[in-house]
Amino acid sequence: MGRKIKSIAKLLLVVAVIGIIVWEAIYGVGAGRKGSASRIKLGLDLAGGVSITYETVKKNPTQKEIDDTIYKMQLRVDNYSTEAAVYQEGSNRINIDIPGVKDAEVILKELGRAGAIQFMDEKGNVVLEGSDIRDAEADMYRDDLGFEGYAVILKLNDAGVKKFARATAENVGKRIAIIYDDKVISAPIVEEPIESGDATITKIGSFDEAKNIAATIRIGALPLELREVRSNVVGAKLGIEALNTSLLAGVIGLALVAVFMIIYYRIPGFAAALALCIYTGLMVLLIDALDITLTLPGIAGILLSIGMAVDADCIIFTRIREELATGKTVRSAVKIGFHKALSAILDGNITTLIAAAVLYGLGSGTVKGFAQTLALGVILSMFIALSVTKFILYTLFDLGLTGEKLYGIQKEYKPFPFAKNRIKFIVISGIFILAGAAAMIYNSISKGSALNYGLDFKGGTSTEVTFPDDFGFERNVEIEKLVRNATGSPSVEISRVEGENTLIIRTMELSLDQRELMKEKLIDEYGVDPDFISTENISGAISAEMRQDAIVAVIIATVCMLLYIWIRFKNISFAAASVIPLVHDVLIVVAVYAAARISVGGTFIACLLTIIGYSINATIIVFDRIRELIRAAINPEGDENKDKDKERKKPARVLSDTELEDILNKSVTQTISRSINTSLTTFITVFVLFIMGTESIRTFAGPLMAGIVAGCYSSICIAGGLWYILYRKLSKKAETGKES
Repeated sequence: MGRKIKSIAKLLLVVAVIGIIVWEAIYGVGAGRKGSASRIKLGLDLAGGVSITYETVKKNPTQKEIDDTIYKMQLRVDNYSTEAAVYQEGSNRINIDIPGVKDAEVILKELGRAGAIQFMDEKGNVVLEGSDIRDAEADMYRDDLGFEGYAVILKLNDAGVKKFARATAENVGKRIAIIYDDKVISAPIVEEPIESGDATITKIGSFDEAKNIAATIRIGALPLELREVRSNVVGAKLGIEALNTSLLAGVIGLALVAVFMIIYYRIPGFAAALALCIYTGLMVLLIDALDITLTLPGIAGILLSIGMAVDADCIIFTRIREELATGKTVRSAVKIGFHKALSAILDGNITTLIAAAVLYGLGSGTVKGFAQTLALGVILSMFIALSVTKFILYTLFDLGLTGEKLYGIQKEYKPFPFAKNRIKFIVISGIFILAGAAAMIYNSISKGSALNYGLDFKGGTSTEVTFPDDFGFERNVEIEKLVRNATGSPSVEISRVEGENTLIIRTMELSLDQRELMKEKLIDEYGVDPDFISTENISGAISAEMRQDAIVAVIIATVCMLLYIWIRFKNISFAAASVIPLVHDVLIVVAVYAAARISVGGTFIACLLTIIGYSINATIIVFDRIRELIRAAINPEGDENKDKDKERKKPARVLSDTELEDILNKSVTQTISRSINTSLTTFITVFVLFIMGTESIRTFAGPLMAGIVAGCYSSICIAGGLWYILYRKLSKKAETGKES
């Protein structure tokens, strides 16, 4: 009786925790406080922000000067938000969109005029200019006595290295002043000649001061000097409707996932549903507490982490069912199930965290935002699955819910011959990939580009329209349809200028006839004064450098994941066989974009990153089971009663092809329910988003669903087959080497 009372108290504690978290998320705790959900910073696509337009002082800048300035300005504005966008407008203007802020004056004051920066010696000679500097970052260091200090690390280009080497050699023991906008921001003493591409400014008072100096150097190091033309506060690109429908879809999706988990996994599923409520609430609280700016790609990261949270539960609950099938008691099965699932959960989540860390460190803009929410979600979901779900499950057991039927017993299925059909599966994938390649070739020939690049990549036309005073901005969707029909542009973004009756309409680049037709429609339908309609061409918000950063980040992340899997599984065949399916999944998603002519925008990168993070996790589960069965086959009696030192000296037994086939077939068959269930729960959430979302949401959710299906297929049908092929070849080579 005492145990039941304690269990009831524990369950009430869980319910109370859920209540407190939900209350804090919605209403907040304390007088006058708002809930965490309402305090979350939203990106420009969801809630708007400040838009600033600069013009180059130089009348006819080269395109390279413009591109370099955009890239360096992007590094500068990343201090305000990782989701800030910088892009070209017209021939000599640069536009900056910074989400999450409403006061343009504050940003302008902090951002400052992009004036020239100079390094000057004590005689007044300019020894270094902004065009010689590649980057500047704040840093910390320890001096010879072990005390911490603050510094700025300067990175110079080739021309800058030569200039600075000469200047520092001539001014040892003297000061070189750093001057921005005719003001000295720092004047460090030259301690020794600096001949490398990196220079360090030390003995700075605080880390904040170091950050400010570095930021000022970065903006002053722009190849072009800029002056402000206009600034305003704009509304959300996707609109409040997109945000509300996304949130509602998320709630409905979570509810459906919870119902599915309860129906399929019974009592463990109920425990997972309660834990999922805690996970969702904590995710909201942490996004607010860590001051993360949430955008559509960020929401994608959260959706992925929710899928991975359920994924961990599916692994654990399947293990519990397997233990019950061997005749163990429920309590023993639960304990062993959590223990056996641990390695698979850790490996799957750590590989995803590695990817998130690299993407955050090397990516920019959308990539950083995705990486932040993904990493946070993975860490939180792992904690919830391994501790909170476990706590709730034991509590329910102690309440008397001990019957085996309430937990389910894993049925023994005849292994499907996955090894025998491995070539068929690869051929099926090849057909889809070739179809995608054919679609891209056809598009290139008939439409001029393999993919339907949207505004973020190609740029287009920006039209500023001021409406009559009585205009209602709830009609944004109606105007979007009008513009789409008038211009034929597949991509239309509409944002409102706060405090004014003005909309900024961004479309693909329009011809003169298309502009005139749109203008006529706006005048006829809404009585707009033609003098208050102005248009300019704009560049893509995702610059070539940003695309290159994203590609490099993905490549390095993939290599790091490969190395981790190689080390953990102690065999290169596992690593190679886990990375190849990632390429497969990406190619399938790209094929969908090409065949359906879906607009390729900023969410395209987020979609591909989501699939990579999702697919690697699913593949790890299959490989974990293969590793387990290999150990059992090589050492059937286990290691508990063996002398491990002697065992290590014995050469590993080479498994026969028949044994390897049997291991592969059993491994995939035993984990297939988990793979399908996890994919299904994630698919449900995204599908609801697709059904309820606006057009811009659908262009993201549609390919994501295709990627989820492709990821599930590759984990079940491709990854294991590739491992089998590679493992056999490596094993035979090793055996041949021993014989010779």
